[in-house]
Amino acid sequence: MAAQPPEEPKSNSGHVLEDLLKHLSPTSRRTFLRRLASAGVTVALPTTVLGDKTAELPTPAPTASPAPANVPATLQVNGKSYPIEVEARTTLLDFLRESLGLTGSKKGCDHGQCGACTVLVNGRRINSCLTLAVMHEGDQVTTVEGLSVDGQMSALQDAFIRHDALQCGFCTAGQLCSAVACLNEGHATNEGEVREWMSGNLCRCGAYPNIVAAILELRKQTPIGQQTPVGGQS
Repeated sequence: MAAQPPEEPKSNSGHVLEDLLKHLSPTSRRTFLRRLASAGVTVALPTTVLGDKTAELPTPAPTASPAPANVPATLQVNGKSYPIEVEARTTLLDFLRESLGLTGSKKGCDHGQCGACTVLVNGRRINSCLTLAVMHEGDQVTTVEGLSVDGQMSALQDAFIRHDALQCGFCTAGQLCSAVACLNEGHATNEGEVREWMSGNLCRCGAYPNIVAAILELRKQTPIGQQTPVGGQS
């Protein structure tokens, strides 16, 4: 009778793996199995391991929150009163552009870094992309459209044109509003001071020397807002 080949010893790797997994926490077991799967290893495990009732269940995704309700407010923009209802999270910039159609103020970075959205609130320059419209109920808001009087340019706007203080014009509205505050605050005594106090307004075209020259031309004139418009009567 021919000799039979010896039987190969049965591998007990499944039992060893089962014993190992039983000593691990549910989180550790899942991490271990994911690593095995990513390595291309397939392991047959008993249901006592795979069906562990202590395993954490996935957390359901949170439901979308309802849209915020509109908030009533009255804003004073360029000398006109606007009783409105606006979503509480609406920025002053978006309100001016989308609700009032005052598109002179530009949305550049939307992070308060470029100054293209600068407007005046009670005479003080602010980045309108960083403040909410409902926060300014009762405040006097002035945009670049409000610098002219009866359709006539202000002296500052005229100076910007004569000094060629703009190229593409995207930043010009913010530059003008910031320049108004710079002059009215008395921060235009010399070139260095103007550059410092206008540093929050960026010009990608590099028209800074001409902007400074236009501002310095008006440093000894009547504060903006009290001037006679160019070519007109006050």
